[in-house]
Amino acid sequence: MTLKFSFLLIALFLLISSLHAQGTHSKKAVHHRSSAPSMARGKIVYANICLACHMVDGKGVPMMNPPLVNSDYVQGDKTKLITIVLNGFKEDVEINGKTYSNVMAPHKDLTDKQISDVLTYVRKSFGNKAGSIKASDVKKVRASIKV
Repeated sequence: MTLKFSFLLIALFLLISSLHAQGTHSKKAVHHRSSAPSMARGKIVYANICLACHMVDGKGVPMMNPPLVNSDYVQGDKTKLITIVLNGFKEDVEINGKTYSNVMAPHKDLTDKQISDVLTYVRKSFGNKAGSIKASDVKKVRASIKV
């Protein structure tokens, strides 16, 4: 094998590796961007429906409205969270060692898409790093509880 041929093989390998890395990077960027429209719509729903009780920073109101920050309710089971939005919440709840006792109204009037968007926004905002919720997830829960 000649030196020139070896150089061409190395250059070709580096080019292919570089293209593969760019493709992988752009797939991640596309995946991240895919939740951007949902986040934008969810932020609007949050501002119109949730902000009054859970506040602009998601920290809630002490002893009344629970925080959405660092909460198992938000970052945990999707079905439970969707059910809370659809049916409301009437129990005292302890979150991070503090008790909250205000009633949350049900939001059955919101569409599956609105609920999935706002929950995706909440699960990815305020320092939360939970996954997205799809409209099909909400539809499934709504059907199972016959809302």
